[in-house]
Amino acid sequence: MSGHGASRQAGGGHAPRGRRASRVLAWAAAALAAVLIIGALGAYAAYRHVFGEIGRVRVSGLGHRPPRYGNSLNILVIGSDTRRGANRGFGAHISGQRSDTILVLHLSPGLRRAVVLSIPRDSVVPVLSCPAANGAPGQPAQQGQVEQVNATFAAGGPGCLWKTVEQATGIRLDHFMELNFTGFERVIDDLGGVTICLPYAVDDPNSRLHLSAGPHHVMGRQALAYWRVRYIGMGSDLQRIARDQYLMASLAQGVKHADLLGDPARLYRVVSDIAGSLTTDSGFSPGALISLAQHVRALPLRAVRFVEVPVTPYPANPDWVRWAPRARTLFRAIAADRKLPRPHRHGHSSATARPPPSRPTARSPSRQPGRSGPSHPASGYGGITAGANVCRDRGAFAGPLGGH
Repeated sequence: MSGHGASRQAGGGHAPRGRRASRVLAWAAAALAAVLIIGALGAYAAYRHVFGEIGRVRVSGLGHRPPRYGNSLNILVIGSDTRRGANRGFGAHISGQRSDTILVLHLSPGLRRAVVLSIPRDSVVPVLSCPAANGAPGQPAQQGQVEQVNATFAAGGPGCLWKTVEQATGIRLDHFMELNFTGFERVIDDLGGVTICLPYAVDDPNSRLHLSAGPHHVMGRQALAYWRVRYIGMGSDLQRIARDQYLMASLAQGVKHADLLGDPARLYRVVSDIAGSLTTDSGFSPGALISLAQHVRALPLRAVRFVEVPVTPYPANPDWVRWAPRARTLFRAIAADRKLPRPHRHGHSSATARPPPSRPTARSPSRQPGRSGPSHPASGYGGITAGANVCRDRGAFAGPLGGH
């Protein structure tokens, strides 16, 4: 990780970019799957004790918060790469924690539709004051300086990321859900695998993934190997978000169509694995989580839409991005539960985006060797539904880093 994110890690250890960025796919997809599956488990009152395994964190110090509009529900979904506890098997030498996935799940009043907003982890945000919490050291506010949004989680835990996302977007958040990667392979196996679709063959000795072009239904080991593939397309995090959206759609389709309620033993295994890797805020009670999940599970796939924050290059650091001017329109629409502006996909020109009158200074804007900066910044914000055809994401693989 570049810049401030690395400086927050005791001892300076950090995960290789390819392995770290690839886990974005695992966490984001698992987040939606977790909500859908928890809703299914809620039908079995005898199994509700499983929710006692979910971690709880008290969130405080949010400062002056944006207003609430109507009865919408907004949940911050965090993918953490912490190596504490059971996660030591993924690299005990890697210290600290980072939020390699940041999503805002927006649910309209009456839960008629949902929007899943992806926030690029390399986005620059103001440095806000955050208290020490849950082993995180905290940080003072630094006027005129910026940091990567994922560094806020390392500095002050989920509360600091919550505060930063609220202040930067103007979207008032109600809860957070944090997932780590412990047991992820088991969850995929419990679900019976997931479908991925490759426009070309992948033969990667580093991730040990060897698949031909076309659709594949893979189990946990291969799924994790796919998420660890580094050399795909442009090698950019923006393309990973695009692939992630299709992957979330694939998992949502699989969970919706699986007869989990018809197999209580399998259902119990799935949610036990998820609960052991899930943390929420203390105000998100098991009853509220079950009720929410049951309503989300009832949503038709076409009513769940995936979008992303539009970005442009950040001149002070080629590895970072800043939010495009039109992002504010998208944030306002989500906050007020209005119809989203017209969608655009990756690759649209951002040349017309004007920089702000004054640019904050970046903390540690150094470029790490071997790290590729953002390619084809997204001046649009994407937009597919959970019912999308998972084999129509060729644009998310386009670029010189093709298969063999």
